[in-house]
Amino acid sequence: MRIIGGIAAGRILQVPKGLGVRPTPDLVKQALFNSLGPRILESRVLDLFSGSGALGLESLSRGAEYVLSIEKSIKHARWIQGNVKECRIPNDRHKMKVQDVFPALKQLVEQGTQFDLIMADPPFGEKNINKRSQSLSQRLLDVAELPRILSPDGLFLMGHTKRDDVTITPWWECRKTMKHGDSMFEFLAPVSS
Repeated sequence: MRIIGGIAAGRILQVPKGLGVRPTPDLVKQALFNSLGPRILESRVLDLFSGSGALGLESLSRGAEYVLSIEKSIKHARWIQGNVKECRIPNDRHKMKVQDVFPALKQLVEQGTQFDLIMADPPFGEKNINKRSQSLSQRLLDVAELPRILSPDGLFLMGHTKRDDVTITPWWECRKTMKHGDSMFEFLAPVSS
């Protein structure tokens, strides 16, 4: 696992051993960031279910102004902070919040905080044939207030597995679906009122 573009390109990211973290593969990251292009420059990014911090650190390496990483595991948060140091990212450009994503989102909505990009590649859900998904990705889509923390032209990039047939909720418009192996990413924008 490494940073693939920008000022920290080539730096190796440390990832906790075991099944607790499923880092976004390098090829998927490359496709994501190629799709974003210059949109990443000077953006404010919210990295949900941060795990190893790979998406947030890639964003910073490629010119994002600021990243807030939210990760529930204290152990994983320590790995992310170590990766921030390894990538030589200034402390004022990255903030780590050790908390469950869903209460953290509620707090961000209440504070009126806004981001240009929200990125989430949570642990994959189960296969769901003939039933609605119960995955963390679906739970994110179901948070009706989530569009409120996006800037007017913001995007929500949400990962899930092909076998997890998520339902795009009425407050999101799917701009693009990117498929790579078993991984899928939905590029979502808030539905304009």
